[in-house]
Amino acid sequence: MRISRFGAFAFGAVALAATGAAALDAPASVRAPAPVAGFGSAREALRSGVRDYNAGDKVGAARALEFAATQGDALALWKLGRMYANGDGVPHDDLRAFEYFSKIADEHADESPESPSAVVVSSAFVALGTYFLDGIKNSYVKPNAGRAHEMFHYAASYFGDSNAQYNLARLYLEGTGVAQDARQAARWFNLAAEKGHHYAQALLGHLLVTGEGIPRQRALGLMWLTMARDAADPAKDQWISKLHEKAFAGSSERDRQVALANLEQFLKRKR
Repeated sequence: MRISRFGAFAFGAVALAATGAAALDAPASVRAPAPVAGFGSAREALRSGVRDYNAGDKVGAARALEFAATQGDALALWKLGRMYANGDGVPHDDLRAFEYFSKIADEHADESPESPSAVVVSSAFVALGTYFLDGIKNSYVKPNAGRAHEMFHYAASYFGDSNAQYNLARLYLEGTGVAQDARQAARWFNLAAEKGHHYAQALLGHLLVTGEGIPRQRALGLMWLTMARDAADPAKDQWISKLHEKAFAGSSERDRQVALANLEQFLKRKR
């Protein structure tokens, strides 16, 4: 089922205008910027914005990208969303970022998974899901785990987005917005793990080693934990190394040999 059949997302400036008084409550800093003139097309503005950004002129980049965004260009909307989410050359503003991502969801949900824009569209759904998990302080975006599940599930199933699959698995693992279901968690972790998502590999491996809610498969779990450890940043992802160390110490020599053989077969299959 396509996301558009759930009803319009419309969490951006269009929705604020449609709700009357709510529009008056929106601070000026998050209202849609005025269109910027000087470009013949959205594509021209996008190219200028990317060129300015890469040259370090992020103010000029934002102006150009805003022009392309007013024309509905998905990449421009996504780049602006990331800039405001990170405070990258513009003031940090999660609500404005949320509205740019919402516009992508409203206008590009039915984008073909094979299209050049598919990656940024699915990424926008993941960003929206993340915002819905915690809400945005002092805004109309309230925590809504059910809505987060919708965002992640759509990007995970329709676009096959590995980040969405990982986040969706976490919801099932923790019982956030859905009934706790380790089997569903393992299913979605596995799909992301197959795509090289090392956080998913680590948690899938841990589930398989411990057998928490799913049949225990120590050797397979150790394989995934080994892959996750090798791909992880040793400084930032120490929890992965610790999971691997514990699993390795608790494994038999046969489990370790089978894990290594499975890993070699997996790498051959992916070449």
